[in-house]
Amino acid sequence: MTPRFVRLCFAVLTVALVFDAQAQAPVAAPPAPPTAAAPANPDDELVVLRLPDADIDTVLTALEIYTGRTILRPAALPTATYNLKIAKPIPKWEAVLAIETVLALNLIGVTPLGDRFLKVVQLQSARQEAPELISGSALDRPASGKVAVKIFQLEFLRIGEFVPMLQGILNPFYGGPLQLQNANAALITDSVSNLQRIELLLQQLDKPATAGMKPKFYTLRYAKASDLVTKLRTILTGTLQIQLGSATSYNADDRTNQIVLVTDLRQHAFFDDIIDRLDVKADPNTRNDVILLNHAKAADIVNVLSRIISGQTSAIQKQTSGSVRPGMGAPQPTPPGAVPGAPPAPGVVSASAIDSILGAGSSEFSSLMTVVNDDRSNSVVVSGTVDDIRLLRELIAKLDIVLAQVRIEVVIAEVTLDDNHQSGISALGLKLDGDKLIGFSGTASGIAVANGTVTRPGLTGNWDLAAEIAINTTPRKSNNTILSVPAIVTSHGKQSIIFNGETRPVVTGTVSAAGASTAGLATSSQVTQQMIGTTLTATPFIGVDGSVQIDIKQTVEDVTGEVQVDNNKQYIIGKRETTSYVTAKTGEIIVLGGFQKNIDTKSTSRLGPIPFLGDLFGSRGKRYYRQELIFFLRPTVLTMNMAKDNAETMKRVEQLPQRDEIKQQLDPSYQPPPKSILDRVFPK
Repeated sequence: MTPRFVRLCFAVLTVALVFDAQAQAPVAAPPAPPTAAAPANPDDELVVLRLPDADIDTVLTALEIYTGRTILRPAALPTATYNLKIAKPIPKWEAVLAIETVLALNLIGVTPLGDRFLKVVQLQSARQEAPELISGSALDRPASGKVAVKIFQLEFLRIGEFVPMLQGILNPFYGGPLQLQNANAALITDSVSNLQRIELLLQQLDKPATAGMKPKFYTLRYAKASDLVTKLRTILTGTLQIQLGSATSYNADDRTNQIVLVTDLRQHAFFDDIIDRLDVKADPNTRNDVILLNHAKAADIVNVLSRIISGQTSAIQKQTSGSVRPGMGAPQPTPPGAVPGAPPAPGVVSASAIDSILGAGSSEFSSLMTVVNDDRSNSVVVSGTVDDIRLLRELIAKLDIVLAQVRIEVVIAEVTLDDNHQSGISALGLKLDGDKLIGFSGTASGIAVANGTVTRPGLTGNWDLAAEIAINTTPRKSNNTILSVPAIVTSHGKQSIIFNGETRPVVTGTVSAAGASTAGLATSSQVTQQMIGTTLTATPFIGVDGSVQIDIKQTVEDVTGEVQVDNNKQYIIGKRETTSYVTAKTGEIIVLGGFQKNIDTKSTSRLGPIPFLGDLFGSRGKRYYRQELIFFLRPTVLTMNMAKDNAETMKRVEQLPQRDEIKQQLDPSYQPPPKSILDRVFPK
């Protein structure tokens, strides 16, 4: 290592050469370091700073000579080679700034200690070594890397908002800013040039929040101020609120019926347009109207509408529960390109977007909406806004339509089974695919069954269902009896009931009281008529493709015996019940069976009841057999074409002797054909 004495001699020689180059200029007493960039001391001599490949000791020696102060330094400092060459003569104070800046770039800080000393420490420790405190503006000083400290007092910004903005600006070796929360200030240690940047940044940001804001008062002509403000707060939410800025506020003054708006001047045109369109003369909020129905029942329509309105209202309340009003500052999605956590920058909302904004809600029912059914006139009484009534009319027009109808022909047959047949379906020789009739065993010549529909050679259209199922066996079977051949017409989803049986009196109660009878008591009984027989309940659902799904409930009741209850004869009723859900195309025949019962009969001759004679001469017999009920159904979807849908019925009418009278009742313009001579001689 070069001895300190040699290095000191080298520095003195270098400075002497510099002074000699200035034409032997008179040497003045070293002035104090300047504290301002301009004006410079006119008496400050000019020097040429040349330190080629100098070490730290040489640089510090030059700093001692230029400042006239003694350098106080630790034993160990970062070692580096300094190559500082300024050929153009500069004032001595600028040379001092250059040396301090170069030292700071190499992590060495210089702090003053009174008027006679300078402390040289590592840059990380400069903050604790009392650097120069700038009490005025840092902009009055020349920019340099010299370490200094300054207190920044904020007027409008909060210190917690300002400090995060300094990230990336401050030199991390100085330890960062010290926040003074109570004073709303920050103590910052850094280079003079960085302190100047922070001061310029504060001049731009530390302004009132209402800078650029201008109030405006809207005097309304027709609308109520509070109602219109509520409407605006409903519309201007979400991204619109972000674009308007959190500082924008609008409030109602109902006393003067005004809206007080405080926002950026550029937003005034937007609010002018939207308020002008909302402040218009309007009819009363609600209307009452009566909508007459053509096909549907009013109670059914009101039930559907009530569920729609209540469901939509609940959905809207859930959707808008997180809406915020202007100025509330609720968290919003970060716009593309924005810094998360930073306040949204106010923008200008285009006035062209107002049409779409005001159109919002036109497809929703208001909270004033009510619907009531009037069954007497089969109408729906509605109360609500104009939009409410318009929407209801559109919905009712779609619901008030003619439902598809179906004619269901039913044949209930009773089949007697023998030991060779376990079911009525096999006894009749029926062939089924699932529950659909697809054929007969031993059918007559030419008769065929395809897709559940019977066809015959040379004949078109459907035959009577009873004829379809009972005449097509060869040889004809005598083990079946057709009990009932009803036909019903019902609509989609409407239940229909077919009953075949009888009613029998059933005693439900007996009252005895003192009377004039021989026994001294008068007895009276309450009797009700109980239906006993076969009940078929069918609910059809008609598809657009012509298919029919039928919900079928079969109930069979019959008397299986008698019993005495309080001296009253009561019937023991057996009951069998099944539920089916079948699907068929129009015209297909559905077969349902399985209701079997056992019958045990006894027979005697006329002499049988006579004692002794009946035993000697009377004949007796016993018979045991089973019977099963078979249900045949054929649905036919009606086309709403009267001539086509009534063709089968009119065929039956043609076979009746009263056909002409019936046709005249159906069609007053009908004229019966003249009778032939044969009809006159032999009337039917």
